[in-house]
Amino acid sequence: MAQPVIQQPVDVVIVGAGAAGGVFAAVLARAGKSVRILEAGPPWTRDDLVSSQIWARRLKWGGAGVVRGGDNPYGHNVIHGWGTGGAALHHYGTWPRFHPETFQLHSVYGMGHDWPVDYDTLRPWYDRVQREVGIAGDQAQEPWAAPGEPYPMPPLAGSEQGRLIAAGFKALGKPVAPLPAVINTREYNGRPACLYDGWCDAGCPIGALGNPLETYLGAARKNGVRLDNGCTVSRVLTDRKGRATGVEYVSLGQRHEQPASVIVLAGSVVQNPRLLLNSVSPRFPRGLANGNGMVGHFLDVELMTSAYGLFPQRSFPYLGVSAGALIRREKPAPVAGGKPFGGYQWQIAPAMKPNDLFGVATTRADLYGDALHQFLRRGAHHIGSMVGFGGSHTQRDNRVEIVPGQTDRDGQPLARVVNSFVPATMALLDFMRREGEAVFRAAGAAQVWSGPPGTGHTVGGTIMGSAPASSVTDSFGRCHEVENLFLAGGGIIPGSGGTSPTFTIHALSLRAAEHLGEHWAQYAQV
Repeated sequence: MAQPVIQQPVDVVIVGAGAAGGVFAAVLARAGKSVRILEAGPPWTRDDLVSSQIWARRLKWGGAGVVRGGDNPYGHNVIHGWGTGGAALHHYGTWPRFHPETFQLHSVYGMGHDWPVDYDTLRPWYDRVQREVGIAGDQAQEPWAAPGEPYPMPPLAGSEQGRLIAAGFKALGKPVAPLPAVINTREYNGRPACLYDGWCDAGCPIGALGNPLETYLGAARKNGVRLDNGCTVSRVLTDRKGRATGVEYVSLGQRHEQPASVIVLAGSVVQNPRLLLNSVSPRFPRGLANGNGMVGHFLDVELMTSAYGLFPQRSFPYLGVSAGALIRREKPAPVAGGKPFGGYQWQIAPAMKPNDLFGVATTRADLYGDALHQFLRRGAHHIGSMVGFGGSHTQRDNRVEIVPGQTDRDGQPLARVVNSFVPATMALLDFMRREGEAVFRAAGAAQVWSGPPGTGHTVGGTIMGSAPASSVTDSFGRCHEVENLFLAGGGIIPGSGGTSPTFTIHALSLRAAEHLGEHWAQYAQV
């Protein structure tokens, strides 16, 4: 490959145009910094988005392949994003706050990690994001709700499917609540209310769902941030003193170098570690910011399960939003009733289109021929479903590593994700499956069953911590070993506790970006 083309220096280069990258870009542009975002995937705008599951596939990961390893292989492509907006462009919009207990798991329960920041410290950032983006819900109905400002919008509309399933929870003495969602139920900040077409994972063609195009990334571009797509970053560049000086990237087969005073890696929990491990130099022979060997480790992959029921009465399952109408959550602690340790949440009554039943049919291996056809015909109008996410027990050996013998088209080693659930995590999975089936039986479903186990939201791999020997970054995402290199996104989160992480990613990113702006001279050394 030819010599690199050296670009004009900028104050900040951000790698990745997803949720975290958008927040950093908006804050730093507002502070008067010159900001350039490099995004490997294609450019998406609201006008590109189409309510179709076939279309939705284009928003999923389309970059370098990811090698899978471990006893419970990671379902990478369905979770990650590709292009402007990242994974948050196709996310369902479920936005609960993390339980306060999640921040102190080790101190309170002797499990996992303590965060270098507690809930009370992060609370005002949750509140601010909530005001700026808008969340629909009803905290008064959430017995598990963390302290914070009331949601600025009323809950999503209920559904018949949700009403039927909620009756099962009520019969078992288990409360449910409207799902807290970053989906407008009325006009908010110039964006319209949801139409409930139920294709949220294809993006939102009217802008009712608060994805990055509609929120921080959109604001950043209005403030002059330069976003370039089709730019695959291959290395973070450093000088002899160990400071980051910029990034190397490939676009249309040509190598480029983008000098910058501060570098923000806002890629996924897989691509950020991959980039650090591939940024080898004489000063960083094990990979950038990896002197302690922690980069890639303590990947926290949520377990995922599903429960189904076929009701005698019509459930109208195709109505609603992709995330569901209701939610039930449990804190990451042992509770009565023999529940194993771990937090979890049920997303109840997600909208299910008729063609979704082809996927559900794979959970019914007992049916074939005419029985399967009858199931599909009846299911289109009578099925109910829930999706469950449970917190895994964080393990050092669950990790992202590079595979030197396998490379992408630019010659960079691929990432391997190794994930194995320990017996305690599998016990939580079994508990959730039994609970889900009990709910549908209590709700009066004529047929009840569960789907196979899977993997869900993922955090960690470049965890934050107070001790540099056992973490990669501080509470602001600044690398312990490289003063002007920040990591943003789910990778710095030490553990999820079985809760959707996108709201927390926004809150952490807003706190970190404001801190960087306020202490610019310290980090940029200007």
